Amino acid sequence: MCEYPVVQRLVRDSSAERRLLIAGLTGRDAAIAPKYFYDTLGCALFGAICELPEYYPTRTERAIFHEHRDAIARAIGRGTQFVDLGAGDCAKAKAWLPFLVPTRYIAVDFAGEEIAASLARITPEFPDVEMRGVVADFTDGLDLTRDLTPDPVTFFYPGSSIGNFTPGEALRFLQNLHLHCIGRQGSGLLVGVDSTKDGTRLVAAYDDAVGVTAAFNRNVLKNVNRLLGSDFDPAAFDHRASYDEQLARVQMHLVARSRQEVRLPGVTRTFERGERIHTENSYKYAPEAFARLLHDAGFRSVRRWQDARGDFSVYYAC
Repeated sequence: MCEYPVVQRLVRDSSAERRLLIAGLTGRDAAIAPKYFYDTLGCALFGAICELPEYYPTRTERAIFHEHRDAIARAIGRGTQFVDLGAGDCAKAKAWLPFLVPTRYIAVDFAGEEIAASLARITPEFPDVEMRGVVADFTDGLDLTRDLTPDPVTFFYPGSSIGNFTPGEALRFLQNLHLHCIGRQGSGLLVGVDSTKDGTRLVAAYDDAVGVTAAFNRNVLKNVNRLLGSDFDPAAFDHRASYDEQLARVQMHLVARSRQEVRLPGVTRTFERGERIHTENSYKYAPEAFARLLHDAGFRSVRRWQDARGDFSVYYAC
């Protein structure tokens, strides 16, 4: 028996996915869903982004965890099932395992190969923790009823990834997590959330001077080529990040440097010079607004820890 089984919960209709991806690219306002960032190279580039000086969320969240580790651990309690949403390399969750001493660690991610490799690395260090991987696209809904026991569960969603959802989508996602907690007394959600702030700092975090984020953004076109057999030239598109203060979100686009004719299955899509492909939104939340969102999702008790500058918040909701 595998010490760290990785189960497939990704309900995949490849034809439907291809049609949606093509429809997004051929629409009047072209768009690619952010989940397509995360092929093998995309995962590596995102890891590099998290260590950039401009990208404050990772180090700020890490500092909050370090400063308030004991208080957060007391709020959560020991011995729950620990569900790591968007686990990636499992590094953030790994730092919590000695403090929370979970009975089970469940790594959930869209990238199955990375989950398997990550679990292989950390399993020997925690022989008393049952390890499990779940391959799922939880942006389309999350159902872990087959993977959870009746015991308490702690959901872990760090890195402000909640910002990739629109506020309405975020509410539905949080409601889904709350439903998994119902009937499992002692369950809750530990989530990291980026705060609203000066737009100049936000744009810099998504458009670093070295160009790692630009490479990450362009790499989505390589992944699309692999999935669709299209012929995008990533070098023919500029990376662009902007902040919409009214919507409180950073927006990422790829902008055609010149007129491009891209062959897609069954159609040729022309991108005029300056035309954009929307690749990501990252919503930011004032603390009071996100606490309200958690309450609206059904969580009744919300605790918050924040850095001194107010850049980032960590919430435990139960």
